[in-house]
Amino acid sequence: MDCLDELEDPRETSNGTLYDFRELLVIAICASLCDMDTCEDFSFWAEARQPWLKKFLTLKNGIPSSATFYRLFRALDPKQFEAFFRRWVSQIVPAAAPPGQMAIDGKTIRGSVDGVRRPAHIVSAFSTDLGIVFGQERVEQKSNEITAIPELLEALYVKGFLVSIDAMGCQKEIARKIIDKGGDYLLMVKGNQPTLLEKVSAAFSTELRSDMPRFEHLDTSHGRVVSQLTWTAPATEAAIDWQEWHQCKTIAMVASLRQVGSKTSDLEQRYYISSRELTPEAMAKAIREHWAVENKLHWILDVNFSEDDCMVKKDNAPEILSLIRRVVINMLSLDTTQPSFTKKKLSKRQKRKFANWDESIMRSILGIQPL
Repeated sequence: MDCLDELEDPRETSNGTLYDFRELLVIAICASLCDMDTCEDFSFWAEARQPWLKKFLTLKNGIPSSATFYRLFRALDPKQFEAFFRRWVSQIVPAAAPPGQMAIDGKTIRGSVDGVRRPAHIVSAFSTDLGIVFGQERVEQKSNEITAIPELLEALYVKGFLVSIDAMGCQKEIARKIIDKGGDYLLMVKGNQPTLLEKVSAAFSTELRSDMPRFEHLDTSHGRVVSQLTWTAPATEAAIDWQEWHQCKTIAMVASLRQVGSKTSDLEQRYYISSRELTPEAMAKAIREHWAVENKLHWILDVNFSEDDCMVKKDNAPEILSLIRRVVINMLSLDTTQPSFTKKKLSKRQKRKFANWDESIMRSILGIQPL
């Protein structure tokens, strides 16, 4: 509520505002925590939990309808709400947590397509160490991730972090932005940077890499076998311009084979550059950690929050709802609640369900102490 104080109510007071807009947002966050995914769900949940909500909200005019939630989400300034989100995140991150790895990647909310307007595409900055979202930026209609990533980086604290981005973010300006803000970059190199790709791949020819240090990793989880070999070399081996690709120190090649049952994939080779000096083992770990943004954020949003099935389309509503989901994911990631009835660690999906069933679990995740 303290962080929400700095938001401006976008509604016209002359039309009559029956509900405090901060209370509307708190209800939406609490309802989303309790396994509710739509504006209609938020309103129904609030009706059922009205006595509990009245312990810390005034609810002067009762419970808002689903249409009231939707109108607010459409009108609310996403830049202001994103600023609230970052302020709130800065307060919940453990003070002793050292800078780790920040993975930046985009996700499309497929159900938000609205006529000629393309679906909302959200770029998120995700802490692979803490499992929380630091911030997000919506890609504008006539733009792409290349313009959204610098805006997101400008708003975030990246000093000391290793910022990993896939090939879309392999841009000289993005690399310089990360360095200028005190971080290090790890960028995948593909065909969108043909000269760079040619130089890096040539440095890992069969003859040359036989004498290079390497690290082998074998993953046998999820019913598959993935074998990866990682080589690293100083960037000088690829004659990369240190000024052009700001402070590039390490280049890498990853060769991987995937086997599912009796089927084996073709050999896949991927290339990377980094401003940090990394051993083959450290490079392999950082590359694997980057994909936590897919497994621990995007997958959770689709499977646990049904984000792609959400049909909210108009104005700012898709972006506001995406931020509400990320508020809840951060709460669930940092929560250490352990119900007395089981010693098993609860998944995020289970925590949402138990939060709805057990008021004490919901209070614990929200950080509310009973009177």
